[in-house]
Amino acid sequence: MTAAPTGPAFSLHDIPFSTRGSWFDISPVLAENTYAEDLHLVSHQNGMHPVLRLVPVDATSGDRAGTRITATPGLLTWTHESGRVDLAYESQDTVRLRGEGTSLRVTAVARTLTPFTGTYFFRDPADGAYVFTSYETGRRYRITVLSGAVTDATGGQDLGSADRGLTIGADAGGTWEAAIEELDTARRPYTARTAFGEVVTAAEHAFTAFADAVAPWRSSRTPAAGLAAYVLWSATVDPAGLVTRPAVLMSKHWMDKVWSWDHCFNALALASGDPALARDQFALPFDHQDETGALPDSVTHSEVLRNFVKPPIHGWTLGRLRRRLPEPLDHAELTQIYDRLRRWTDFWLTARRAPGAALPHYQHGNDSGWDNATTFDPERVVVTADLAAFLTLQLHELAALATELGLADDAHAWRRSAEQTRAAMLDELWAGERFVARGAGSGDTWSSSSLLDLMPIALGEHLPENVAKTLAARIEAHLTPYGLATELPTSPHYRADGYWRGPIWAPATVLVEDGLRRAGHQRLADEISTRFRALCETHGFAENFDALTGSGLRDRAYTWTAAAYLLLAEAHELRHAP
Repeated sequence: MTAAPTGPAFSLHDIPFSTRGSWFDISPVLAENTYAEDLHLVSHQNGMHPVLRLVPVDATSGDRAGTRITATPGLLTWTHESGRVDLAYESQDTVRLRGEGTSLRVTAVARTLTPFTGTYFFRDPADGAYVFTSYETGRRYRITVLSGAVTDATGGQDLGSADRGLTIGADAGGTWEAAIEELDTARRPYTARTAFGEVVTAAEHAFTAFADAVAPWRSSRTPAAGLAAYVLWSATVDPAGLVTRPAVLMSKHWMDKVWSWDHCFNALALASGDPALARDQFALPFDHQDETGALPDSVTHSEVLRNFVKPPIHGWTLGRLRRRLPEPLDHAELTQIYDRLRRWTDFWLTARRAPGAALPHYQHGNDSGWDNATTFDPERVVVTADLAAFLTLQLHELAALATELGLADDAHAWRRSAEQTRAAMLDELWAGERFVARGAGSGDTWSSSSLLDLMPIALGEHLPENVAKTLAARIEAHLTPYGLATELPTSPHYRADGYWRGPIWAPATVLVEDGLRRAGHQRLADEISTRFRALCETHGFAENFDALTGSGLRDRAYTWTAAAYLLLAEAHELRHAP
């Protein structure tokens, strides 16, 4: 019925089925850590909302069909003992379905409790299509039967809590086809212009072209590269609502936002193969920069959050991004980036420095990106060495940009500020064998067993040799068989699923690995890269991982994890190229 699919296979329990540009996916995930028996069409507009339930039905008995679900980038299939149902994306807002020997029941997930909430269902007399209107997403979902027939429809025009939906099937031995579209108020009647098999082939080719661009180096030595590329490709959405550019969400499960440091790692992974999308990833949070220069905590379709910020790793990112882009940025784009990065830096030097203080502070662990790290246990408004290190790197990047733009006085001022920040970090927070944190108000100092205290290794060549050597030794103590634990496993505060109190995270891994290399600690950097790559190859691209077992934790389709794998795998392949 359909040619054998190509591309990496994956479990929909871990990774949703979607396509580049789409705001919806097909997944069993209903909410955070909540999985259903059935697959759903899940929208990410106005939040995460399961809209339609898709249930294969035995064409003979009419009962729910026991099926095996398989997925590759171009095709999702329910296989039943007497038939199958296939689904493929025809475009960003339309999926095509085809069934043989198995019917499909499509029902609304949210019941209409009042005339103004839930999902309303009716048959449109204008074209005969069936339409679900979703209060939660503000969109309509139109089902057009292309062949076969609607064998049952219930709940049409109902306003109460009754079930509503339809079943699509065919005569014995026949096939049926249908299309589901996500649309606004109205659209011309749907007409199939492409055969189902051609839809699948086009989807596969679109993904393969993307993977070939962002990971042309992939081989049997990098077995997770294809799937990592799919995680990024399928989590990309078109501009809509408050999302001003094509955006790679952190996930099309429940972590369906762009946070203002997560985006940096996705930009880097995309830079060499899809430079336009990479530049958009770097720029998107800056589109929402406020009058003080602060970036938002996160951006999604219908919400910009500003209650926290994220750490200033953007200077570090920009330096690497410019080296990875195939073409240099033009003068106009450099000028815009310089102005945005300058304002973001000024925010930390003004709004986040107490009067007379040399170093800025975080106001909560969330500002650091390490929400609940043990560094923040004694106090939350804290001066930390990781912040000083990232700001130092950002100041150096501003100096480089100013020089390139012919702003000699600015360049001199930025270099001076960078050196002053670095010197203050070493003078105020280096305690001889470790960095300490200091309460911004109390002046009290303390150390912890968090890897966050060791993140100044990101300074690399800007660190004194003895400091870098001491940090490297302490970092090695965090290295488990699977990677860098964010809290020492011997710490009384270590938690296997403790978010930043133990699990392995991709961004910390990439930043530490890069800093160690620039500081001359190649062996340890190699070992960290090797273990993290093996972790992803075995356990996928979870939000974070149990440091002692390697098991994936939380959201299982996290794009910055996939991006980190691509970055580390590419660098490893290039270092060992013949």
